[in-house]
Amino acid sequence: MKIAIFGSGSWATAIVKIASETHQEVFWWVREEEIVEGVKLYGHNPLYLRQCQLDKDKITIDSDIKNIISSADNLLFVIPSAFFARSLEGLSADDLKNKNIISATKGIIPETNQIVAEYLRDTFDVSYANQAVISGPSHAEEIAKESLTYLTVGSHNPLLAKHIADNFTCRYVKTTISNDIEGIEYVGIMKNIYALAVGMCKGLGGGDNLISVLVSNGLQEIENFLSVCSPLPERNIHHLAYLGDLLVTCYSQHSRNRTFGQMVGSGYSVNTAQLEMKMVAEGYYAANCIHILNKTFKANIPIADAVYRILYKSSSAKKEFDQLTENFQ
Repeated sequence: MKIAIFGSGSWATAIVKIASETHQEVFWWVREEEIVEGVKLYGHNPLYLRQCQLDKDKITIDSDIKNIISSADNLLFVIPSAFFARSLEGLSADDLKNKNIISATKGIIPETNQIVAEYLRDTFDVSYANQAVISGPSHAEEIAKESLTYLTVGSHNPLLAKHIADNFTCRYVKTTISNDIEGIEYVGIMKNIYALAVGMCKGLGGGDNLISVLVSNGLQEIENFLSVCSPLPERNIHHLAYLGDLLVTCYSQHSRNRTFGQMVGSGYSVNTAQLEMKMVAEGYYAANCIHILNKTFKANIPIADAVYRILYKSSSAKKEFDQLTENFQ
């Protein structure tokens, strides 16, 4: 399996590390020449996840996206959703023709309010049969340390899902497969909103008791949303791709969304918190996109609604959480 990976952040770097464990050659596109030189010379990304040592002899890295696309039949995108459309601007449907497209982007395309699978289908004519998503509770920092991690590969094409899963299983990564590409993508988006909420709650002085109630209500909201936007009777919301991903994002010290939320809850303005964060907090964009989508779906998601008002309508975090806690169950 020839694999090309697109993206330069911590999660992309971790994915490259996994791929280089199971492939003889990995092709990697990054925009920054500094990263190209750092990987070629020293075997690590000088800007993100610097502690992650990479096998530079297996990696062909380039800042020319078309060169990398032409090198492999399996293209894995790990680009933050806020920059996804912009990064693919110079490409056409022909560039992605006859390719398997895999997304490890846990976010929604803000320009179109679409999950990545929908965006690729509508913009580049990539059928769902040629698409897959990689998700699950998987912080890049732990993969860098080779801590045991479980990933789920979702696809409407079970053969593709198994093929990818087999090629991303190594000593410290286990994989499962699923046919729920839409549900997995939406959970990967929404869990960031609830991690923001947990951070805000923490910043306001909330303790572990309250946070556990917040997270359990957040899981119910995710289920409410999925039941109207992408119903699937056999979906098990307690599977690692759903509940597992929510838990790690809400509770982990590595969660940038929780960190961002805690800054806002502690009194930082949204703009100041964004300036101080060195990495993208996907939940900021997700809160707005889910708010827009839910005008159609009308799911009961009061926590997500409150996070939207805090971030985009300058609503008081204390006031919003005072109201939320009156209705938690």
